[in-house]
Amino acid sequence: MLEHCGSGQKWGVYGSVLAAIRRTGTHSWDRFAASDPGLLRLMAGLRTVGAVVLTLVVLALLDTGVTLMVAGAMTAMVSTFAVKEKEVRGQAVTLALGLPVALAAMSLGALLHTLVIPGDLFFVLLIFGAVYCRRFGDRGTALGLIGFQVYFVSLFVQAGGPALPELYLTLGIAFGCSAVVRFAVVPETPTRTLRRLREAFRARLAQLLATQLELLDAGPDELDKVLDDLRRHTSRLHEAALMIQGHLEEGTRDAATAGLVQRRVADAEIAAERLGMLILNARSAERADTITMHLPHAPVPATGNRMGSEDDAIAALRRDLNALLLLVARRASEDRGTALALVRNRLLGYREEDDLPRASAAVQDVFRGLGETARAVLGLRLALDGPQDESDDSPATTRSREEFDAEDLSIVGADETEDEDDRTGLERPTTRAAFQVAVGSTLAVIGGEFLSSQRWYWAVLTCWVVFLNTASTGEILVKGYRRLVGTVLGVIAGVALAGLVGNHTWAAFALVLLCIFGMWFTAPLSYALMSFFTTAMLGLLYTLLNTYSLDVLVLRIEETALGAACGIIGAVVVLPVHTDRRTDELLGTVLERLRDVVSAAVEQLSGGPAVDLLGLARDLDTALDELRGSTQPLTHPISPLRGRRRTVRYLVALLETCAYHARSLAATAELVPYSRTIAADPRLAGAGRRIGQNIDLLVAQVRDESTKGEVDSGFSIPAMLEAAGAEALQSGTVTFRVLRHLQRLDEGVVGLARPLDVPVAGPKGSKAG
Repeated sequence: MLEHCGSGQKWGVYGSVLAAIRRTGTHSWDRFAASDPGLLRLMAGLRTVGAVVLTLVVLALLDTGVTLMVAGAMTAMVSTFAVKEKEVRGQAVTLALGLPVALAAMSLGALLHTLVIPGDLFFVLLIFGAVYCRRFGDRGTALGLIGFQVYFVSLFVQAGGPALPELYLTLGIAFGCSAVVRFAVVPETPTRTLRRLREAFRARLAQLLATQLELLDAGPDELDKVLDDLRRHTSRLHEAALMIQGHLEEGTRDAATAGLVQRRVADAEIAAERLGMLILNARSAERADTITMHLPHAPVPATGNRMGSEDDAIAALRRDLNALLLLVARRASEDRGTALALVRNRLLGYREEDDLPRASAAVQDVFRGLGETARAVLGLRLALDGPQDESDDSPATTRSREEFDAEDLSIVGADETEDEDDRTGLERPTTRAAFQVAVGSTLAVIGGEFLSSQRWYWAVLTCWVVFLNTASTGEILVKGYRRLVGTVLGVIAGVALAGLVGNHTWAAFALVLLCIFGMWFTAPLSYALMSFFTTAMLGLLYTLLNTYSLDVLVLRIEETALGAACGIIGAVVVLPVHTDRRTDELLGTVLERLRDVVSAAVEQLSGGPAVDLLGLARDLDTALDELRGSTQPLTHPISPLRGRRRTVRYLVALLETCAYHARSLAATAELVPYSRTIAADPRLAGAGRRIGQNIDLLVAQVRDESTKGEVDSGFSIPAMLEAAGAEALQSGTVTFRVLRHLQRLDEGVVGLARPLDVPVAGPKGSKAG
């Protein structure tokens, strides 16, 4: 019996160890999934490396030479990363069309190899066509990229006419191996991608809640760091939500399902962000400003005694934040058992005023936020994983499920239409970029020939690359700078790696594969890192071709600097799009979409017709994300205009704050048509009109349209409603929350007026400075 007990204890300890190992593994995987939403970077790296490995294996079995193996590896890499379409059928069509394009490019490269002037002219025309093809979407971009890169491969391996038959076979093998890896070895479907993106959203939501728990207990000396972490995790959660929205159309079975998932993801994001704001507000001496959550290095709110000596309430709050984190961290397959149901019931109970603990108003607001976040998590589970066990539901949980059922009946997928660019001729971005890169490439060809008659194409490649995914002179300047920095560091690594591998061919190929994986895994994170891995890989390829020397790598730096300079000259001289102009265009678009969201939401809250508010909010988020990217040249550390850099950061933070309140307003307004607790209030229409008119004045100023109006910063919105005969507003009610978002929006729009030099009028028409 004692032996049996000892054995039972041993197996109990063993089981506990296994459970701890599983929890550690799950936590580590969640961290990785959160760092790479949808595993898109990992899959891209594995797919590219897999295509190259399979190509090398096939070519090695055919006993081909090193030169053909290098050409095959580079072609497999190009044919894999160039295809970006989401649908599997579209990928197959593009890959099939890419092979004849590659064969034509290789043929022309080999035939024009000895004809300097015709070859240079054709290269420039090819570059022009490759950039111009971007106007035809993902397929046009992919075919243009394949044509340019394969022509570059022909120059790199110094292809000649006699070698064409073998090169044709090599290209066919490379494309075939790319197809095998893409569709069989590392398959990627929209449904699978969306499922992984959902897991990343869950993991990032858990990270944000963990940081909010740290915020609750952070001391004054730790508050700066915790707030930085909170901003970063809030931004990462928003990024994951946008990525999910971008894959909903292809990854769901119908428009209604897409609309439902979009709604639940938006609810969870809004509720989690609001919970962080409520915690910050509860631990601050006075109500914290929402911009603190979006402006880097914003002043830390003064800590005070708003939570007082509420030890029992704070202990309960800490316990329930941990419980909420547990609910989010648990996967649906693990979401079983009475204990979890009781935790969920307790959290959802905080949506009822009678279940709130005795505490100050600020702390009670946090408990309400906990209840709303728990409701959003439940809705997300129902939308993503289907019906769940309801046997242990409390009345509060049952009410939440009934609300979801009512909402689900009203959610239908709205028909989406792409915004078509009505610009034509030289005003079209792709046409302008094609002329710019053609001029820059011509300069790069001429300058590159002076530096080296054999390696001149490196300058052209750099000129081409700095134009990819850029839309203004500032973006091209920053990208050229990053490429140069990455190239210099890559040359140093290339020297070390070349000395390391010596004459060991397969060791060099193994390191090439590591560099290729590094290129595509780090590409979305850092262009400098991608350039580093690219240059290190090229050093190894030169070693394989027996053309490596330190002089060659130094020449690589010189050609890169020349190509970047030629690209910048082309962007500045030919049909330039200055960064100011680009950001002003995008700023105007963001403001217009902000007005659309606010006006439509307030109209619906006032009793107007139902519209697709979350679709409008998504359009706002997309425009704001584009604006944020276009301002990077203005906020980059190399920018000498420090005052301007601060102003731009402040403007973007204000817009992010306004977008958060607009999303919250839209999410609440969508409940009005079928909610039993939220009734339309016609008196809100006046507040919506004032905010809309103020935004119109800002848009007119940004668009350089003549305007003589002043932004109205009159009475607060609650004061306006009380003056109109509204009943007293009570803290904690849904109406109060809507008005708080409207008030913050009103203040944010007035705050935008000052840096945009729009006059601001006070309550009686006097200028408020």
